[in-house]
Amino acid sequence: MFDTEFMRLAFAAGAIVGLLAPAVGFFLVQRRLSLIGDGIGHVAFAGVAFGYLIGISPVLTALIASVVGAVMIEWLRARRPAAADQALALVFYTGIAAGVVLISSAGALNANLFAFLFGSILTVTRGDLALVAVLGVAGLALVALLYRAFAAVALDEESARVSGVPVGLLNVLLAGLAGVTIAVSMRVVGILLIAALMVLPVTAASRIAWSLRSALLLAMGIGVGSVVLGLTLSYYGDLAPGGSIVLVAAGAFAAAAGASSLSTRLTTP
Repeated sequence: MFDTEFMRLAFAAGAIVGLLAPAVGFFLVQRRLSLIGDGIGHVAFAGVAFGYLIGISPVLTALIASVVGAVMIEWLRARRPAAADQALALVFYTGIAAGVVLISSAGALNANLFAFLFGSILTVTRGDLALVAVLGVAGLALVALLYRAFAAVALDEESARVSGVPVGLLNVLLAGLAGVTIAVSMRVVGILLIAALMVLPVTAASRIAWSLRSALLLAMGIGVGSVVLGLTLSYYGDLAPGGSIVLVAAGAFAAAAGASSLSTRLTTP
């Protein structure tokens, strides 16, 4: 399997995304914003369509659109906390509608577009890997550096604000990180499935973790494991890589939920 360069590139890019997506998704799940990945993904779709329309790299335009869309969601949420779901819906539907219109205008409804929608990790080039590596490592470094602050805001935003934590800035940074994660993950699992890789490993880890830090580390481990096992299954079974990765992550959640339930039964008198 590793004799071919495209599989080596796929595993390398997938491993980075497998670490980054749950690391960022962890704080979104804690803040009950699990679906934000879907919203940003639809904005990224509009960015891809715009890139095709004006004839420049769709990855670049998707990256810009994702970050802008994520910050916009956070801005709307911060202004009206009670209407956070409405802000997400606004960006969600605007993004998909803009994408449809731009794709139609560009006449780009082809196989290249579907690679962004459903993932095309087996076509990752060295240039793609370099971009994923740079942005992925930078994102992971930022999460490690600001872990305590991100955790404080995720657990109790008001208490963090009273303690002097720059909540507004941290929320914008997290939103920007979510946008970057969506953009770099498009080639691995696709725009339509990336939210699953940000959420499923986190929910699986939360069933068996014993602390906040362990939940984050377990989520990252499950994310990487899902990518590795999913790619292996797709290679030998001739399956869609993106879908295989997400199904493995879903299986990890089912296994973790079962293990948690069994443990509770055994320890309950």
